Amino acid sequence: MTEPGAAIPLATLPNLRDLGGWTTADGRRIRLGEVYRSTELGRVDADDLRRFAELRVRTIFDLRTAVEREASPDRVPDGVRDEALDVLADAGAGAAPAELMKIVSDPASADRLLGDGRAQALFAQAYRQIVSLPSALASYRRLYTELAEPANRPALFHCTTGKDRTGWGAAALLSFLGVPEELVIRDYLLTNEQLLPALEPVFQQFEAAGGDRALLVTVLGVERDYLETAFDELHTRFGDIQGYFDEGLALEASVQQALRDALLE
Repeated sequence: MTEPGAAIPLATLPNLRDLGGWTTADGRRIRLGEVYRSTELGRVDADDLRRFAELRVRTIFDLRTAVEREASPDRVPDGVRDEALDVLADAGAGAAPAELMKIVSDPASADRLLGDGRAQALFAQAYRQIVSLPSALASYRRLYTELAEPANRPALFHCTTGKDRTGWGAAALLSFLGVPEELVIRDYLLTNEQLLPALEPVFQQFEAAGGDRALLVTVLGVERDYLETAFDELHTRFGDIQGYFDEGLALEASVQQALRDALLE
């Protein structure tokens, strides 16, 4: 049996994994082969695109901004629908998850803007926005509504590095389905194992230009505190995960049940 959270090894599509396999608090299991998460698909080479097609994904949900999508459009197999859901549309310029590549390309500015704990503060702000911005609520509502429809699955959702907007999308869904918090956090933190090694050339280039590797780890990796900040925002605004789905996302009871029926064994 596949280990929950196991990487699907495609060199040009890192941080690709099945959201299934995790066990819920009442002993059920998330179905495998229904929902995947990854980085953006703009750099997938031809060989990996053929291997990706073997997953038979029908729908890809792109959580990036319009600027990010234009800079690196997804490459998808023929016949796959690619839907844009701009989580941070209402954040304005400078939202940390949408600025990752700009940060990476300018080590001097990165240290000035993000050193001395400022990176953690910016990501904390961003994770609160990912939970409560109107554009975020609308995007995740659409994502989960679409995932409840059998014709849209198997499906994949992603952002740029598959860790922040994607990380919250996965964490909220797993929590809604009843996966215990520690397992939700474990899935979230797998990004550090599955993404960062693939970005080693980026780290080397950043260091060669005078950048601080530790700062880049903070920016390109994930920290438990980030996700806990998102859950704190959820609890403050909506009470609990059910309140988030009921009030924040305004998902009808029938859609919620369809989502459970689709993804729980």
